[in-house]
Amino acid sequence: MRSDPAEYRLVSPGNLQAVLSLLAGEPAQWLPIAGGTDLMVLYSAGKLPNRKLINIWNIPELRQIEVFPDRIRIGAACTYTALREHDIVSREFPLLAIAASWTGGIANQNRGTLGGNIANASPAADSLPALLVYDAELTLISVRGERRVDYRSFHTGYKQTALGADELIRDISLPRRFSGYVSHARKVGTRNAQAISKVCLAALGQIANGTIRDVRLALGSVAPVPLRLNETEQALSGKRIEPSLIDAARKNVVKEIRPIDDIRSTARYRAVVAGNLVAEFLEKLAAAEANT
Repeated sequence: MRSDPAEYRLVSPGNLQAVLSLLAGEPAQWLPIAGGTDLMVLYSAGKLPNRKLINIWNIPELRQIEVFPDRIRIGAACTYTALREHDIVSREFPLLAIAASWTGGIANQNRGTLGGNIANASPAADSLPALLVYDAELTLISVRGERRVDYRSFHTGYKQTALGADELIRDISLPRRFSGYVSHARKVGTRNAQAISKVCLAALGQIANGTIRDVRLALGSVAPVPLRLNETEQALSGKRIEPSLIDAARKNVVKEIRPIDDIRSTARYRAVVAGNLVAEFLEKLAAAEANT
């Protein structure tokens, strides 16, 4: 059953304070909408429960990408196209730029926003593993003020977040300290484009004299939330990349993730692929040092 437009109300306050006032006045009743690439799917299917929508697409504070000496700050309503085309993002945060290029087609990339991807909280979202390995920090705002939350603690369960009923994601901050890392991004889906991930990986690593100095691994579509592989990282840190370590990493990954059977794939397939993707990254990391 399709939705009836007459049952919905959409307002466009045009400024941030007015948006926050509406959210504060009726917490959990108003739903912010920017690009709408996720919400309109629910609306078209008659499954969008919120009847009051606030348009935040045209608010300047949410559309900026600001560059500072130690960090980059991305407004929550920045589109995937803006991320993909931004020089600093592409050069210093390639995993995020690649993920932006994976998300839907060009039309979706022109409208879909990074903040919307975060708030929608799908464990299959392409951009979220990249935010985990880059140590992203979120700024959440309301009429009560602002607070900063480490992104890795933002998702509290399947489709659940630490965002308050009167809060809005204002920006996403990434530290500028990963330029010396080897990066690796892989997405496995039914098609080469416009497919929801069966498994996706974002990985960063540093290696010197054959020894892993730092490694960061995050996966999508293998747990109720986007997952940082803390245990696997600890098992790899300080070790030399050898066939035995790669085999052990595969096993650690399978132990750490919690995949499910669903319409897109099976838990068994996801477990095997996740282990293989991490192994592929470790081989790339070893090769990177050999080629320097």
